[in-house]
Amino acid sequence: QVQLVESGGGLVQAGGSLRLSCAASGSIFSINVMGWYRQAPGKQRDLVATTTPGGTTNYADSVKGRFTISRDNAKNTVDLQIDSLKPEDTAVYYCFADVYTGSWNNHWGQGTQVTVSS
Repeated sequence: QVQLVESGGGLVQAGGSLRLSCAASGSIFSINVMGWYRQAPGKQRDLVATTTPGGTTNYADSVKGRFTISRDNAKNTVDLQIDSLKPEDTAVYYCFADVYTGSWNNHWGQGTQVTVSS
């Protein structure tokens, strides 16, 4: 069984910063892509950023230049540094990982709320 646990969300003023963290644990042989999605109220869940084991990153256009994703392969963790926050960044942020436990499956965290006040 695999668990992803997120931390670091909260309430912040526009222009501020937050750092989200996610740790994967359990019967993990290998992890491929890790990343973050977000879901604002009444909207679909959208991709924010991804990172591969080799460090290749990908970002949604709306967050480029403000968000930075990083991972520690040895610790099975992925972080998201969020700078220059905007009210439209308000959402629940979900961590995900493509994990090999004998087969490949996507696993998700429970989500962490980020609220940006104007």
